[in-house]
Amino acid sequence: MAIEDTAEHWQVVASATPFTGNKTGVRTDDVVMPDGSVHQRDYQTHPGSVAILALDEQGRVVVLRQYRHPVRHKLWEIPAGLLDVPGENPLHAAQRELYEEAHIKAERWHVLSDVFTSPGGTDEAVRIFLAQDLSEADGERFEVAEEEADMELARVPLEELVRKVLAGELHNNCLVVGVLALSAALRGDGVKTLRPAEAPWPARPFEA
Repeated sequence: MAIEDTAEHWQVVASATPFTGNKTGVRTDDVVMPDGSVHQRDYQTHPGSVAILALDEQGRVVVLRQYRHPVRHKLWEIPAGLLDVPGENPLHAAQRELYEEAHIKAERWHVLSDVFTSPGGTDEAVRIFLAQDLSEADGERFEVAEEEADMELARVPLEELVRKVLAGELHNNCLVVGVLALSAALRGDGVKTLRPAEAPWPARPFEA
């Protein structure tokens, strides 16, 4: 048996969308089970996201602290954002988000990990990038609003983040996956083992 996730589509005999929001919605599907019975499955529909683990020359990761109302926490996170347009190149979205949230640009990009954030409750897929060779972006900083107006920025050594993840002090899923994946890569054969920045992403197909 190959230890690899595979795409599969069980028959849906009915589908409804009881709620549609600005970017996400809720869908109810009537799904045929392997025994032939039909059961409803409710889940959040989501356009997909990108996240960026930006690593500077001192081995520090760019992180930001932001209030997240559903969990009633201020979380330390890595820069991230939605895929605004269906079929959008995720690398372009990641470059935009790094600029908007941290006013940083990067010369080297790799794919660090692709994840489904909570596959039992949402179809959200996230591509986490590694960004290196950082420098300040040109021009004025992007104007932030709402929760982002209270955002704090910091640069924290990668190994410190790893320790805090394992200690249960950091909880954002993209940060957790990103720092542990990069730590594992660096302890192995290095960044050269990572996929190129425009590697195919079946969960959110795009044109390079």
